[in-house]
Amino acid sequence: MTKEEHEVINLGAPQNSGPMTSTVVNIQTETVPDHVVWSLFNTLFFNPCCLGFVAFAYSVKSRDRKMVGDVTGARSFGSTAKCLNIWALVIGILAMISIIVLIHTRGH
Repeated sequence: MTKEEHEVINLGAPQNSGPMTSTVVNIQTETVPDHVVWSLFNTLFFNPCCLGFVAFAYSVKSRDRKMVGDVTGARSFGSTAKCLNIWALVIGILAMISIIVLIHTRGH
């Protein structure tokens, strides 16, 4: 017999003879992406037509909704921030490539 089994046998039945109660705590483990870091990057480096700044604003709104517990609102604002980030990144990269090509072709 192990030490734990011996302790269980010696303890016997629970000392409280009242009704057993239990508490259930629901913890939401679902993570909703708010894209704050990506939005901040686009705000600082690729900010055509202020799309990066607007995406950052939506990301902060998404984070606020997530902190309050409004998962649907957080998901909606996060999705908008993601879309704006994609557009800001694509337009910024195309602008950089266009500038590089223009500088390179003017030099010859």
